[in-house]
Parts: sequence; C-alpha cells; structure tokens
Amino acid sequence: MTPPLEGKIALVAGATRGAGRQIAVQLGAAGATVYATGRSSRAGRSEMDRPETIEETAELVTAAGGTGIAVRVDHLVPVQVRDLVARIDAEQGRLDVLVNDIWGADPLVTWEKPVWEQPLDAGFRTLRLAVDTHIITSHFALPLLTRNPGGLVVEMGDGTKAYNDNNYRLSVFYDLAKVSVNRLAFSQAHELKPHGCTAVALTPGWIRSEAMLEHFGVTEDNWRDGAAADPNFLISESPAFVGRAVAALAADEDKARWNGKSVDAGSLSKVYGFTDLDGSQPEGFRYIVEVVDAGKPSDVTGYR
Repeated sequence: MTPPLEGKIALVAGATRGAGRQIAVQLGAAGATVYATGRSSRAGRSEMDRPETIEETAELVTAAGGTGIAVRVDHLVPVQVRDLVARIDAEQGRLDVLVNDIWGADPLVTWEKPVWEQPLDAGFRTLRLAVDTHIITSHFALPLLTRNPGGLVVEMGDGTKAYNDNNYRLSVFYDLAKVSVNRLAFSQAHELKPHGCTAVALTPGWIRSEAMLEHFGVTEDNWRDGAAADPNFLISESPAFVGRAVAALAADEDKARWNGKSVDAGSLSKVYGFTDLDGSQPEGFRYIVEVVDAGKPSDVTGYR
C-alpha cells in the first residue's frame, strides 16, 4: 500500500522536541519528506539548554519511513526563514504542509503572577517566540504552499479556542500567546481559502514531552508511575498522538472542512480513528473541563 503522504513535502518549524518532533516523525511514517527546523542542533543548544537536536528528529523521521532533513533555523530571523523556504523550493518545488510549532519560551514564563509582577523583557520575549516566529514563517512559506491546492497549515498551541476563551492560562503573556496562535489559524484560513488551502489550530491534551517526563521522574515506558505524584497524569498522552492527528489532517482529501477551526488531538482521534501508542484515544481537554476544572476526583474511565 502506498503511504498516504508519499510525495508530499512538509516543514515542521520547531521540530526539536515534544509535539514538534513527533509531528515530524508521524508525517514521515505516512511517507512525507519533512524539513525539521529549530535552534537546537549538534552544533549548539538554544536558550532552552536541552539535549534534543533537530538532527535527531530528522533521523527519527527517516527511520519511520519518510525522509528527514534537518535545518538549523532561528525563526525570529527573517533572512534565515527566507533562505529555508528558498531551499525547499529549489530542492522540492513545492510545500504541502506547514506546521508552526515554534515555542521555546518555557524558561521565560512566570506562572500565577499578575502582570505588574511580571518581568517585561521575558514576557515580550515570550510573545516574540510564540507569535512573531509563526507570522515570519507563514510570511515566507505560504507563497510556496499556495502554489498547489490542498495545502495545510497547522498552528500548534495549548488549548482550543473554546477552552482559552473561558479560562485564564496562569500568566498574561502565556495566555496572550496561546490565544494569538489560535487566532492566527483563523486569520490564515480566510487568506488561504481562495487558494484551496486550509489552516487549522491544533492542541494536544496533557502531553508527555521530554521535559514533562523528567518533571515526573518517569520515562515513556513507565509513565503511568507519574500518577503517584498527580493522579490526573493518567490522562496524559504521548507526543505521537498529536503527531498522528497532523498526519491524519494532511492525508484528508476533505481537510477543508476544518478550515479556521480550533481542535484538539483527542477530538480528531474520534473522527479519524488514530490512537496513541498504547492503543487508547485520550480526550485530554474534555477530561480537564469535566473532571479537573469541575473539581471531581481523578478518574480517567471513559476518557481514554
């Protein structure tokens, strides 16, 4: 059977770790050629100061069955993004999927402090990393993506529009960043529609990133042990889950039905039938609303 994304070209901007890495890998598993970009490389770390690299991501993409190409890019530097897209055009002549997953602001966020107690430099740097990077990348990449109908843009965030509209996200700057990403998908949807292309805002649930696993002192193999620290951790999902959501969207010939929508991986799993690595379909945001935010005892029964 021909892989559903064979011959398709994807750019995953912010593919070093977490959701971005597994989005790249799952696109590769579906047969795509994936350009994996980020600042953390074997040549040097970003301000995140973590060990994961874009080269590792590219190797995982290739091992999964696709073609992984690592390119070190700072998406706040327009000339670097311009050159990246020019390279994709020269080497492939097309771009079918753009995933704006750039973030990298975890060390900068001050949680649960009012705006007058927030450090401004770190706050504005957060917004630049979370919003400006996405706009710069779309600015240069969308002329290539819109050459052919059927292109897909995925704006990766934290929280659906419905959730973020009604919940404070524990920091003015983080809150604004995540609301803005959802709105970017909405805005780009209007601009892409005449070209037969689609933009979607997508969020994972409680994602077991490398940093999250470290925080709970577990690995992907024994992640359930994290429930000893927080029973709600049992609703968490591997980064592969949202990666499979992106791959499903990219392969959908009727993806335009999602244009301008804000969705979560759990909801999409019910539509497309993909599962997490353990075969389950965790509905993280439904659980957060109906159990965590409602103050009910932790119980994932019926949610994965």
